[in-house]
Amino acid sequence: MKSLFLLPFVLPLALITAPLLAQPVPPPTTAPPAEEGGLSGSVSDENDWQDLGIAITDFATDADVATGTNAGSTAQLGRGLSRIIAANLRNNGLFRSAGPDGQPQPLFGEVQAPSYGLWQGRSAEMLVQGSVRASGGGQLTVGCYLFDIALKQQLAGASWTVAPGDWRRAAHKCSDLVYSRLSGENPFFDSRIAYIAETGPKSRRIKRLAVMDSDGANHRFLTTGQAMALTPRYSPDYKSILYLSYLNGNPRIYVYDLASNSQRLVAQTGNPTFAPRWSPDGRWVLYSMAIAGNTDIYRIPAQGGASLRLTNAPGINIGGSFSPDGSKVVFESDRSGSQQLYVMNADGSDQRRISFFGGRAATPEWSPRGDQIAFTHIAGNFRIAVMSPGGGNLRYLTDSWQDEAPSWAPNGRIIQFFRTERGSGKASLWQVDLTGRNERRLPTPVDASDPAWGPIRP
Repeated sequence: MKSLFLLPFVLPLALITAPLLAQPVPPPTTAPPAEEGGLSGSVSDENDWQDLGIAITDFATDADVATGTNAGSTAQLGRGLSRIIAANLRNNGLFRSAGPDGQPQPLFGEVQAPSYGLWQGRSAEMLVQGSVRASGGGQLTVGCYLFDIALKQQLAGASWTVAPGDWRRAAHKCSDLVYSRLSGENPFFDSRIAYIAETGPKSRRIKRLAVMDSDGANHRFLTTGQAMALTPRYSPDYKSILYLSYLNGNPRIYVYDLASNSQRLVAQTGNPTFAPRWSPDGRWVLYSMAIAGNTDIYRIPAQGGASLRLTNAPGINIGGSFSPDGSKVVFESDRSGSQQLYVMNADGSDQRRISFFGGRAATPEWSPRGDQIAFTHIAGNFRIAVMSPGGGNLRYLTDSWQDEAPSWAPNGRIIQFFRTERGSGKASLWQVDLTGRNERRLPTPVDASDPAWGPIRP
C-alpha cells in the first residue's frame, strides 16, 4: 500500500525586527588581530574544537541603568548576555564554554585590555569579554571581543546597536562571531525556527504555526489553530513564511507576512496538497498534489497564477527541495516500487533515481552548502541520514525510534528534526550535528513537529 504519512514538513521562517547595526571596533590595545579564518593555535579539527576551553565573563557596563527589558538593568543584562553566549557555544557541542559564574570579572575599561595573568593556569584557552551600555534613543550598544589567552592577542571584535527588545540577538551575534572565528565556518545562532505546535487529543489535534529563536527563546504562536497548519518554510528574504493550511478538508497554500501579521493566498487546489517549498530566489513555490490516485510535483509563481506540473509518473511524487543554486530539485517517489530519492532539473527534465539502499527514503532536504542531502530513512525505525547529491556516502546521524523531517541550519552543519516517543506519541524538536554525536532537545511549550530553520537574520 502506498503511504503518504511522511510528508516534507519542514520550513524556514522567522519574526522580523529591525536589523542590528554593526559598529566599527577600535583596534586592540595589545597585539594586532590574527589573520581571519581558522584557529590561532594548533586546533584544526573537530576533536580539537571540543577540547578548546572558552571562558565568558559578565559583560561590563559603564553605568548600571534601567534598560526596559525583561533582563533588568545594564549590569543584569551583562550577565544575561554572557549566559546565553556560554550556553550557545556549549550546546553546539564543539567547545567547552564556561561562564560567567566563578570567573574573574572585568571592569568596563578592561573589556578590550584583559588581564591575561588572571587567566593563565585556568582551564580556558580563549576568553570572551564584552560590554553593554545605554546609548541614544533608548537603544543599547553591545560589544563583544574574543582573545587568545596564550598569545595575549585579540582575535575578533564587533559591537551592535540594538533595540532593548532585541538584546538576545546581540548575544547570538556575539556567539556567531566567536564560532565563526574559531571554526572558520559560517554562523547560525542569530536565526529563527518555525515549527508546528501541537495540542489536544490525537483525534482532534490542533496544529498551529509557531516561531522562536534558535535556542527556543522568544516563542510566539502565529495562527490560532482554527485551520490546521503544516510544513512551514521561511522565505529567502526572511520576510514571510510559506505554509499549507487545511480548513474543513480544503487545502490552501498561504504566505504569512511577518511584518504585518497578514497572509495572502498562493493556491487553492481543491485536491490533497502537500509540502510547499520556496525556490532559492523566492520567485517560485513547489508543491505536491494528488489527482486520481497519482501525486505529482507542481511549480507555481510565488505571487500566484498558473501551475506547471513537473513530474508525470505513476504513483507518489512528493517533497521537492531545491538545490542552493536553484538548478535542481530533490524529491521522493515510489515509481520504482518503494519510496526512494530522485533528482531532476528545476524545469522537471532529467529525472533520475539517486538512492538504491534498502528500506525507504522520504522528506529530502538539500544542504545550504549544496554538498549533502538530508532525509528520513525508514527501515524499521525512522532515522535521520545524509548522503551526497549523487547518492553516495550514506551516513546515519540518529538512531531512535522515530526521527523525521530534517531541516538544515543556515551554515549546513547542524540538522533539526522532530522525534516521536514510542507509546506516548509525543513529538519534540531535536538538533544533531553532522558527526551524529551531539544531540540536544529544543524547549517548546507544547508538542512540536515539522521544524524549519530560517536563514541568518539580516
